[in-house]
Amino acid sequence: MIQLTEKAVGKVQEIMDGQEPKPAGLRIAVVGGGCSGFSYSMAFENAPGMLDKTYKFGPLQVYVDQASLLYLDGAEVDYVESFEGSGFKFSNPQVKSTCGCGSSFSV
Repeated sequence: MIQLTEKAVGKVQEIMDGQEPKPAGLRIAVVGGGCSGFSYSMAFENAPGMLDKTYKFGPLQVYVDQASLLYLDGAEVDYVESFEGSGFKFSNPQVKSTCGCGSSFSV
């Protein structure tokens, strides 16, 4: 199961509220690529896919495809703001290593 912190849910809702038309939910996925082999993807969707697992965080629906579920089990998504910048941060217990820039990982 994947978890989103209250701060992450709030930020996603804020961004979604500014979209026209408003999307139905957020897709979180693991895609091939990056210097370590995999990277995370987040995108708005109008409907879940037939084989997606749907998670609800208050009014927010999050869709995860079956293949990504294998890599995201136990992961937490947070929204962080710091002097270096702000963005969504993934904490994933399945990650064995990350690249120097922190945008890709291996399992």
